[in-house]
This record gives sequence, C-alpha cells and structure tokens, in this order.
Amino acid sequence: MKDELGDYLHFLRVERGLSANTIASYRQDVNEALTFFGSKEKELTKVDQYDILILLEQMESEGKSRNTIIHMVSSLRKFFAFLVQTNRISIDPMLKIDTPKKAMVLPDVLTPDEVNSLIDVPEISKPLGLRDRAILETLYATGLRVSELVNLKIGDLHLSMHLIQTIGKGDKERIIPISDIAIDWVNRYLDEVRPGLIANKPNNDYVFLNSRGRHLTRQSIWQMIKRDAGIAGIKHHVTVHTLRHSFATHLLENGADLRIVQELLGHSDISTTQIYTHVSHKHLTEVYNKFHPRA
Repeated sequence: MKDELGDYLHFLRVERGLSANTIASYRQDVNEALTFFGSKEKELTKVDQYDILILLEQMESEGKSRNTIIHMVSSLRKFFAFLVQTNRISIDPMLKIDTPKKAMVLPDVLTPDEVNSLIDVPEISKPLGLRDRAILETLYATGLRVSELVNLKIGDLHLSMHLIQTIGKGDKERIIPISDIAIDWVNRYLDEVRPGLIANKPNNDYVFLNSRGRHLTRQSIWQMIKRDAGIAGIKHHVTVHTLRHSFATHLLENGADLRIVQELLGHSDISTTQIYTHVSHKHLTEVYNKFHPRA
C-alpha cells in the first residue's frame, strides 16, 4: 500500500502541481485509511464500500468532527479514482459513498475591543515586540492566512500604494489593500528591527523573521497569538484564523459587500464566505434585542 500512496503523492506534486500543504493533508488522510485497512488485513484491491463505511463510522465514534470526516471522504474519492485510472483496481469503492453534509460551524470572532486588547499586548520597546505588533496589525488589516503571512516577501509589499500581494490556496495570486495604521507598524519594523535580524542572513527576503534571521514558521505565529491572547485576558479560544474571521466579520458589519470580502479572503466559492453573514446576522440580532424598546 505504501507504493500506491507514494505514487499518488508523486502524481499530486508533479502532475497536479498541488502545494506542499495540500499534499500533506491528503497524505495524512490516505495514510490513516491505509493503516485502518491494514489492521483489517484488507488489500486495496479488496476494499469495498462497506470497508469505507466502517472506517467513517469508527472516525465518528472517535469523536472526529463532521468536517474531518468530509475531508476524509474527499481524499479517498480522489485516491481511489487515481487507482482506477492507473489500473491498480478495477472497481472504485467510493462510487456508492455519499459525502456527508457539511456542518455549519460559526467561526470564533473577536469584538473590536478584544482585537485592540490583543494588538496592544506586544512590548514595542523590544525588537521582537515591535515585530509582533507589526504581524498582528498586518493579520487584522488584511485577513491573511498564517501560511500567506509567513511566506510574505519584501517584493510582495507595495506599501506606497497601500497594497500587498500574496499567493493563496491553489497558487492563486491576489492583491489586498492594507490600512495606514498597519503600514506604519510594518514600516517601523522594516526600518528599526529587520536590519538587525537579517544581519547574519543577508539573502533572506522574507518579511517577518525570527531572532536568528530566519523566516518565521506557522507554529511560531500560532504560539505568539495564543500567548498574547492569554495576556490580553481574552477568555475564548484565539488562533490566527480568529483574526481572519474577525477581519471578515467586521467588514460585513460595517457594510462591506460580500463579493468584496470574498475577493479579499481569496475564497474561490462565495458559499465559503457566506458563513460570515450568519455571524453578522447574529450580531445584528443581539444589537436589536439590546436596544429596541419592544425587543
């Protein structure tokens, strides 16, 4: 089974040209399924729809989320289609497997006051504190994904035009406006901090660097935000994606067009963006109930 998985991942990388993160996601799902089939002493040529259903039922019994199970179905659908196309199996066991309906989970969103509290945490008198302030301002001002932020390069900054460019999911480029406030903090970081960080790595053109002059990892950004959220006294779970959700929700609450928010977030399908309208409607209901005299 390892040979089939290796060939499939090679196909995704070379033929499909998918990103490393996307391939890693498929690898995790397919490897989990192959481990399950192996524990049942099932060869790939013998796997049928009932084996798939037992796998999905086990995932559900283990408390896996609906969206995790949906992702597994999607991964296996593509994997078994590849096996059929390359004549490794004759019958696709996924043909009679329905994709579960996606659970609508409203994203965690910070209030504007909570965003301000979080952004104010870094100690800007310290070089890395100033860097962290610039990172938080950039995330909230642009709605960037964490992978987009850490891969941001100097050539992607067009601050004089109030724009940055990034490569998102599916290797799609997009241009995003950035606010004056965020630009000020990024420029301070570039002028006062980055030259010292890059001293030993002069050829590194990533924007945000760690203390050794190397470009930051996604994990380091997650850890920084988790730490700062605790210091800010924010009680609910806060991640990098929380700032992205807050960016989108606050735009909609202040009258932004859904299509514009879709473009800013880099969503290929507007249905992905529409979840923020539910958050926004929830906010409107809360405001109505609080302030209407007969609510």
